[in-house]
Amino acid sequence: MHPRLRTLLAVPAALALLAAAGCGSGNGSGGKNGKLDMGIAVANISLNFAHEMVLGAESAASHEGNVNFKAVGPPNTDGPAEVQLFQNLTARAKDGIVLENLDPPIFTRPAARAVDQGIPVVALDTSPTDGSKVGFYVGNDNYALGELMAKEALKRLGSDPKGQIVIGVPNPGTPVLDNRAKGIADTFKKEAPNVEVLGPFQTYSDPGQNYSSWSAQVNAHPKALAFLGVGDADSYNLAKIKKAEKGTWLTAGFDVDPKTLDAVKDGSNFVTIDPQHFLKGYLSTAMLIEAVRDNDGKLLKGWFLSPGGVVDQSNIDEIITRQKSPKAAYDWYKPTVDKLLGDQKAQLKPLKDAR
Repeated sequence: MHPRLRTLLAVPAALALLAAAGCGSGNGSGGKNGKLDMGIAVANISLNFAHEMVLGAESAASHEGNVNFKAVGPPNTDGPAEVQLFQNLTARAKDGIVLENLDPPIFTRPAARAVDQGIPVVALDTSPTDGSKVGFYVGNDNYALGELMAKEALKRLGSDPKGQIVIGVPNPGTPVLDNRAKGIADTFKKEAPNVEVLGPFQTYSDPGQNYSSWSAQVNAHPKALAFLGVGDADSYNLAKIKKAEKGTWLTAGFDVDPKTLDAVKDGSNFVTIDPQHFLKGYLSTAMLIEAVRDNDGKLLKGWFLSPGGVVDQSNIDEIITRQKSPKAAYDWYKPTVDKLLGDQKAQLKPLKDAR
């Protein structure tokens, strides 16, 4: 199997349990120099966006050394199932947890309980709710990433486009995704007043449901200028539909699933927007470990802004090479990692401004 397709289910299932409570963060036995018990919980362990975050987190734990690290997540997007997995993780990852989810409200109480138990928790990719007691968040400016997608589309639609664009959101109500969609819609309304923005429509994160949803939208709006999704499955399913229908409309989505990269490579999708999930997973885990070992478990406060970028014909081969292995990814990201971790406060913004 190609290394890019390495499944998260290969993450070791059995890790050493804590022998006894001791000094250091939470109830763990790691302290400054001992082995730390940590982990990451993600919303969907099967989809690329979570796969990337886990690989980044595992890479950071490996580089920092002496860390028992466990990754958990449901096989499909299922908030209540992830809550249970997160709660189970708190029993073994006493020294710290990175938490990514797509349904922040239902994690408010579980996260607060973990913090009350003395477990440092870093919110990843989705900003924490007020009552969660989680005060440190690592994530993109998702509104800006939506703006970026819209501007890339406008470059290809000419100076004064007229017609419709259709926006899809896999999980409406998830701030990360809603902010991307709003960035797209606002940019079109501002810069292309003769374009009618339709949606965002729900497209679902499950690949099968996603394909059916987009097929329905394409059939309903056959003369649309573009179909733009803000999630993982949106990218490759839109490309698949475009090929099947021999469509001339623009299609694009987010993330760097191998099928998505293939679609950019062959020109089916004009871009994909890369939130650089590996980088976020790496940064959040590295800063968590640093806080526990060097700062008695006290994390920074606020929103740590992590960058994203465009993948198009100009850099697709470079990104495909980056995605071949976790080592290749780390080597590509290392200059950025060194810069961001070298001046962490420069990236901090108020948590309330996260979008």
